Amino acid sequence: MTATTDLPRLLQLIWKGTRSASSLEGQMLDFKTEKGSTKETAQDLAEAAVCFANANGGLLVVGVTDNGTGPGSFVGTTSNADDIRTRIHALTEPPLVTDVAEHRHEGQRLLTIRVPQGLDVYATKKGLVTRRWNDQCLPMRPADVSRLDDERRGNDWTAQPTDRTPSDVDSDAMLRVRNLLRGTPDATRRRLAEATDVDILHALRVVTETGHLTRAGETLLCQNAKSANDEILVYQYRPTPGGEATAVRRWGTPLVLAFAEAIETISARNGITPVNTAGGQQLQVEDYPSVAVREALANALIHGDYREKRPVQVEHSPEVLTVASPGPLVSGITPRNILTSGSRARFPSLATALRTLGLAEGLGQGVDRMFREMVRSGRSVPEVKEEETQGLGTRVTFRGGPPNARITRFIADLPDTERDDTDTLLIVRMLCEQRTVTASQAADVIQRDIEATEAVLRRLSSGEAELLEPTAGTALRKKPTYRLRGGALASLGPAVKYHRRATTDVNKKVVDHVREYGTINNATVQRVFDVDVYQARDILRDFVGREILVRVSEQQRGVAVKYGPGPSFPEKRTRRRVRD
Repeated sequence: MTATTDLPRLLQLIWKGTRSASSLEGQMLDFKTEKGSTKETAQDLAEAAVCFANANGGLLVVGVTDNGTGPGSFVGTTSNADDIRTRIHALTEPPLVTDVAEHRHEGQRLLTIRVPQGLDVYATKKGLVTRRWNDQCLPMRPADVSRLDDERRGNDWTAQPTDRTPSDVDSDAMLRVRNLLRGTPDATRRRLAEATDVDILHALRVVTETGHLTRAGETLLCQNAKSANDEILVYQYRPTPGGEATAVRRWGTPLVLAFAEAIETISARNGITPVNTAGGQQLQVEDYPSVAVREALANALIHGDYREKRPVQVEHSPEVLTVASPGPLVSGITPRNILTSGSRARFPSLATALRTLGLAEGLGQGVDRMFREMVRSGRSVPEVKEEETQGLGTRVTFRGGPPNARITRFIADLPDTERDDTDTLLIVRMLCEQRTVTASQAADVIQRDIEATEAVLRRLSSGEAELLEPTAGTALRKKPTYRLRGGALASLGPAVKYHRRATTDVNKKVVDHVREYGTINNATVQRVFDVDVYQARDILRDFVGREILVRVSEQQRGVAVKYGPGPSFPEKRTRRRVRD
């Protein structure tokens, strides 16, 4: 959901006094008021427009105060839309084209200024270069300006030549390259593994016409690459997140060896929890799914900015694993669109080489895979953040701890198409936390627009999986409210936070059933409480443990075992007749 499409709702929140404008501002929305003069107003808006253009674009709303709530926050504006558009164009370098329009809210005249994501790096005529960072406009360092300029112009720093030649390639790194090529699914690349070193380097596109290695080739395959920091990767293991590191590894180039050894080091300390499915299959659930960790580390090494001369850092404990890389996300990608923005390399030359080796995802599915594998393992989704720590950086955080086995079993039993669908798994995870979901709520989570999200919800309510159903009161609406179907609720059981029953309610229903029919079994408990076989078993065990029920059938195992009144079965109370 964008700030533009959601603007009427946001303005209504301010008008009703529910929220202040400042609390609604974010990466792509800012509220402004007129200054003392037209000149000052235009300068202020030009600076804000530059800030948005150097990030991912955004919306300026003129005529609403930052602080305060209610109708008093709407002070309106008398500025002319065409004049503001012209002045922003004149006050920015290169000239920035914006879309300025009038907007009426409860009789108040406002202006909306839609700022596109820039194709260049923008500044004001006074030389101010800023970039939107959450709800602030922060000055850009020269290194930030250079990086953004390269990305927007398509300049690839790693494609530049070095003074290294193919003879400088590390022999162990080339051996690793050949092994990687042999393991790829593509027959052409497998045959390439038997080619000469020079032919392989040309196939990886890391050699220039003059026979020199590019920065990508040097970083990937040579020791002591000048193009990268002395340490490109640092790993620390801590028994607890705040404890002392008990294992530390540091790697320099070649990158291809550092990556492989780091994955092995993480795997050696990655615990496994066995989980049995209803079909009898045993799943080996890792503390941190190796596929997810591999993708996070590959992304950090491919997209991290080597010009920062800082290493990728991995911090590992049983509870938390983080992968931090130097530099922000690639221009145009944010934590809010990272699932659906597609693959966009900061350094195309380096990314192409790693893709050829099978170490990088070529279709923009790497981040998708991280989210999907974490949900499959019964854990929360990864957290992706941009932060300022000794310069801009990107951090991916995985939460460990015991897996939620119910979610793991449930997903393992889904049809293949849904089990491999990230949208499906994220919506299931949402509905383990909240009772219902709408397209507008789910849109932010699966990072799609509302119409596409509604299509996903409808598919899950009518497709092969039949996971969802519209609530009774909204079924006829164009965009209903959805909830999990009874079967899904039963399978997920305690994984669904709101799926709890009061002990008194369970006692009453079980006792009433036994009084009426004499016995009860597992299958009956499943039907009465809408639970699966395991939850029904636990309910019956509790009653047997309290001697409210005892086994009364000769059969000792299975859902058909019958239970009847035990020594502590409550006697039926009779009402005393009141005489007149």
